Amino acid sequence: MRFVDLIEKKKKGLEHTKEEIEFIVSSVTKETVPDYQISAWLMAVYFQGMTEEETACFTGEIIKSGEVIDLSSIGSHIADKHSTGGVGDKITIILIPLLAACGVPVAKLSGRGLGHTGGTIDKLESIPGFRTNLEIPELIEKVKETGLAIASQTQKLTPADGKLYALRDVTATVDSMPLIASSVVSKKIASGADFVVLDVKCGSGAFIKTKEDAKKLSALMIGIAKRLGRKFNAVISSMEQPLGRMIGNSVEIEESIDFLKGITTPDIKELTYEIAALTLLHFGKAKTKEDAFSMIDSVIQSKEALKYLEKLIKSQGGNSEIITNYKLFKQPLFSFEVKSESDGFVKNVDAYKIAYACKLLGAGREKKTDGIDYSAGIKLNRIYSEYAAKNDTIATLYSDSEEKLNSAISIVKSAFEFSSQKPDDRKVVYEII
Repeated sequence: MRFVDLIEKKKKGLEHTKEEIEFIVSSVTKETVPDYQISAWLMAVYFQGMTEEETACFTGEIIKSGEVIDLSSIGSHIADKHSTGGVGDKITIILIPLLAACGVPVAKLSGRGLGHTGGTIDKLESIPGFRTNLEIPELIEKVKETGLAIASQTQKLTPADGKLYALRDVTATVDSMPLIASSVVSKKIASGADFVVLDVKCGSGAFIKTKEDAKKLSALMIGIAKRLGRKFNAVISSMEQPLGRMIGNSVEIEESIDFLKGITTPDIKELTYEIAALTLLHFGKAKTKEDAFSMIDSVIQSKEALKYLEKLIKSQGGNSEIITNYKLFKQPLFSFEVKSESDGFVKNVDAYKIAYACKLLGAGREKKTDGIDYSAGIKLNRIYSEYAAKNDTIATLYSDSEEKLNSAISIVKSAFEFSSQKPDDRKVVYEII
């Protein structure tokens, strides 16, 4: 079998056989074909697509390219969650202790962030001493001991996907639905969970811009998972505006802690409760969504979920005193308060602009080797539908660099739109599939 023939076949829009897909993934994993041929094949897939059956087969082969975690020693009710990425998205950090407090163990592998802010792992590493580089046996032991653990992704899982993504990133083939779906589903199945909720975001601050594309991607991932014998659900959610008030790394940990103390914003609450309820219903912990919501309310009000976050931090070497003393986080050298230039209700806060400003402040990275400033970030003092009088503070910017701070101010100002009338309540969750 020649790789060039497979490029030609996909270029013409023809469907690969199982044997051809096995050959493609094996060639990628063993590095027996040059990058330029793989890149050509990726571009052919980008333009011609793949059928669901092709994509499921491709996903299965990517899973086989590395190890698959066996979590059966923990139990049969192991949950996981994946987000396609958003601005101010700290849902994972809130959700894990919530589910653990409700009796659903969570063994989670997460990634670092490229772009506007750090990923879940970067956010957790803003906690002094918190260790994420756990080997899989250690991850499993920690879940057995405490009910939850979170670690950085290991290269032993889906190595073919890692090699493919590195090429997709530099060949403008990232935004291909079959390639996105196979990447996400392969990692989630290889991670060993019994049930996965996908948070598929769409809007100005998301990779996917429209509800229609979010629905297509969700249906594709659920279909692939079903073909591979796994149950996935998807929540399609809005990323037109940032989630919550905090965008950055350590500031998002603060907001996560506040949530578990009972202090939250409507958007974070809506999304968290929907994802948690789907999981509790799937595992039979609740009979109805209302029962699930009551259970979530209970573990927040009793501070049980907060105790599980404290367990997580202690178990992984972090300083759990940050739960009561946010000054233990790295503190920014500079801050700036953006003032409202008129009276009015916040009609919109552009997620992309806030994200871009956050990156300028130092909260994100361009390359994996770049460092990030854990203290950099933005607090939205006013969010959707809240009133601001002229000269009220609408956002506070934090950074270690005064130059970076000054570069972000005008962008944050331009992100806010105001209205003389209070806007209607908005839904963050569009649909559950």
